[in-house]
Amino acid sequence: MAKAEVGENRSSTFAPRILGKRLNSGKLGEAQPRRSQKLQPSANTTSTIALIAPLHSRSNSQALTCPECTSQRLYRDGLRYLADGSSVQRLLCRSCGYRFSRGKGREQWEKPSQKTSQLSQHVSTLSTQSLKGKLDILYNRRVCDLAEESKNLAEVARQETAQREGTAQATDIKGKLVEFAWWLQKEGYGSAKNRFSMLKRLVNLGGNLEDPSSIKDILAKNQDWTEGYKMLLMYAYESFLKMEGRSWQRPRYRQTRSLPFIPLEEELTQLIMGAGKKLGTFLQGLKDTGADPGELAKLRWTDVNIEAGTVNITPVKGHKPRVLRVSDQFLSRVQALPKNSEYVFNYVSLRPAFAKARKYLAHKLSNPRLLAINFTTFRHWKGTMEYHLTHDIIHVKELLGHMRIDNTMVYINLETAIFASKNDQFYAAVANTPDEAVKLIEAGFDYVTGEYNDGGKLFRKRK
Repeated sequence: MAKAEVGENRSSTFAPRILGKRLNSGKLGEAQPRRSQKLQPSANTTSTIALIAPLHSRSNSQALTCPECTSQRLYRDGLRYLADGSSVQRLLCRSCGYRFSRGKGREQWEKPSQKTSQLSQHVSTLSTQSLKGKLDILYNRRVCDLAEESKNLAEVARQETAQREGTAQATDIKGKLVEFAWWLQKEGYGSAKNRFSMLKRLVNLGGNLEDPSSIKDILAKNQDWTEGYKMLLMYAYESFLKMEGRSWQRPRYRQTRSLPFIPLEEELTQLIMGAGKKLGTFLQGLKDTGADPGELAKLRWTDVNIEAGTVNITPVKGHKPRVLRVSDQFLSRVQALPKNSEYVFNYVSLRPAFAKARKYLAHKLSNPRLLAINFTTFRHWKGTMEYHLTHDIIHVKELLGHMRIDNTMVYINLETAIFASKNDQFYAAVANTPDEAVKLIEAGFDYVTGEYNDGGKLFRKRK
């Protein structure tokens, strides 16, 4: 006994409706009548109704069934118009979604896209001809190319396997980097952040951390890198091998040291005055103290002593802690800044602001030398000028917080190269008594030679 008659259009059967709309890819035919309405025959549908009317009876042994699944749960799916002007009723199986039409002594089948299969993505079109019809009606049929599909499925499977392996390898590399960062912290490396960043860059460039030769290939291919930068990358990878308990034959790189750029004091002043409130204060502090940019970036509000005119410098890069004097201009600028956090400056926002201000001032003042100035340039300028004023290398070493005097000796060469062509001019004074000598020293004079009993002690002060 059929559970649903042909032409039944229940609203609860939602899936076949959607499938039928997707398969036709055009108009579905005329609207179907309600169950309470009778189908009125027309000139175009008389032959169709005559063919399927006997099949409406439940007692008919020749009831229309689905040729795919033999189900009798069918419903009308519009009309198909033939070349002779007649029409054939299309039917759609509610059980399997098979669409077909039957009439005029022949059968025509069209198989819809299967929802649960991906074979419809690879099909070929066969042009066939009806053999039983009165007219030679051409139509297209879509069939699966199983050989091509098998090949494509094998390729898809291979790509998925490679993708899974690549994902697993990327996860393992990420875990190694996290482990390396934590190992640097445990071992107390002061440059842990820099070494982690450099090792991560080697990985991003395609380096295999388990293969030292791949790291050497990356260092050799990048010819635009300096020898010093390659040495830093080499040290970072060497730390990773140390964590793994391994070793390697390090490549031979030698750092070539060059003298830093020393600008004029006027050029530094132009940058300070042309920068904003916070950036200008930061640059003024670099000029007054000669501190490393990272040291001044760690300056807290509690480190500033307004009454004494000093700041407490927290060291970085193995420098010495120290207390340095600052100018009244810096102190007044600092007092005008808002106290929104524990630290006086936000170093992350200062770097892009400085690059923007430097580019603008270099264009406005038509001075390309300003583009060569960075935060560290203020420190080099301070060390060079301080040695030029005092000629005391130990004093410069303590001012800059160097642990080794070798790092300070470079300022002797800078001072000699800059001021070699200039004639130094001094103020001279003679002290005949200790009290006069004290006053001269307080005024900034330096002792040169002489004794009190031999005409007095000679002092000088640079103009």
